[in-house]
Amino acid sequence: MAALASRGVQAWGSKVMREFQDIPASYVYVQQALWFAMKEYNEASRDTYVYKVTNILRSQEQVTDSLDYLLEVKIERTMCKKISGITDNCLIQEDPQMQKMFYCTFIVASKPWKFELKMLKKECSPI
Repeated sequence: MAALASRGVQAWGSKVMREFQDIPASYVYVQQALWFAMKEYNEASRDTYVYKVTNILRSQEQVTDSLDYLLEVKIERTMCKKISGITDNCLIQEDPQMQKMFYCTFIVASKPWKFELKMLKKECSPI
């Protein structure tokens, strides 16, 4: 469903040369797009805790004049507070009162040859 809704999403106004297709989540540019999406998510979030991806449900790539990555992920609240500045190696909240999970769809446009990343879509809903 999300893939259908995202068709035709374009970063810098060029036409789609190749529609979204599944690619491995381990692909280096997928990982880069995921890092960027979570950085943007955590910066925009009003939560005092950092969130991190716990499951990658789908990763797709579309080619326009950029490489657009569609990422469907499950994210969870960690035990790291934003103010600490630490985002790597954060453990997931274990206290049921503190646990929070979201299902998110991100679309990130990447121009790796220019070191540019841009968020095109960010939709999250509680699980």
